[in-house]
Amino acid sequence: MSQLNEAAIRNVVSEVLAQMQSKGTLAMPTLQSRPGKHGVFDEPEQAVAAARSGFEQLQQKGWAARIKIVELVKQMCVDNAERWGQIEFNETKIGRLAHKPAKLQGVKNVLGPEYLTPQGMSGDFGITMDEAAPWGVIVAITPLTHSVPTIAGNIVNMVAAGNSIVFNPHPGGAGVAALAIDEFNEAIKAETGISNLLCTIEKPSLDSFNALCAADDVNLLCITGGPGVVDAAMKTGKRAICAGPGNPPVLVDDCNQLDFDRVARDIIAGGGFDNNLLCIGEKQIIAVGDSYQKTLAAMQRQGAVLLNAQQLAAIKSEVLRL
Repeated sequence: MSQLNEAAIRNVVSEVLAQMQSKGTLAMPTLQSRPGKHGVFDEPEQAVAAARSGFEQLQQKGWAARIKIVELVKQMCVDNAERWGQIEFNETKIGRLAHKPAKLQGVKNVLGPEYLTPQGMSGDFGITMDEAAPWGVIVAITPLTHSVPTIAGNIVNMVAAGNSIVFNPHPGGAGVAALAIDEFNEAIKAETGISNLLCTIEKPSLDSFNALCAADDVNLLCITGGPGVVDAAMKTGKRAICAGPGNPPVLVDDCNQLDFDRVARDIIAGGGFDNNLLCIGEKQIIAVGDSYQKTLAAMQRQGAVLLNAQQLAAIKSEVLRL
């Protein structure tokens, strides 16, 4: 008797469940998203059940579907960058409108299926195949600062690896998140026939986060946010990949070959992009040795303003007043 493979077992189970449902033996859960919104749910339990179905559909469609979906998501980010950027800015009211489209257009550079090449090794003791396997349903927490760009980047990474996703976005960016998820799902359904590969909670909260983390069908958490949400995720007992605050410094050495005007331009551009909301944006400068005065002079030549202690105190007072 030949050994059944996973696909054959899945087909048998699906057929039995269908027969039981047709005879009224088994009540199947209703995966009903919000009217007119593909993959947008009120209840975490329904979102997880729908995402589990989406994951199983993706498994059946295989590698080609992953590639097609990733290409589709990247192209949609480019095509909708202006519109989604405007909607996100209107909802979150943070950052700079002119820089919102650039973040979405940058999704085309996120690594996808091309990064997941199987590795084969052979030697005196046999052959080893190293091939990545999907987790299943991933819960992703996304920040207020970059709602759709973070969602899109997560989709590229996670769908490339064969997973489905339930998003619990920051409440302040949940509207544009739901809009993007709906449009992504509609396009994915049209191209591949897969439904609910991406799901989101329409009104996310701490309660919905806790419910998603507790769901049995959730296999992995992916957290992008501040220390509070990272700490909460680490205490759930689930495997969690967490990206907390980055806020890196810039180190300028005293190499004689440095073009300090270019250094200054790049620091100003990085630190000023989207009002420095990005956690990867430069937050402080460490200038070593002789580079200190050179960097300071170059920053001023490139339009930066050197503030004294009195001016800094006045600015701090005004910010606190606002």
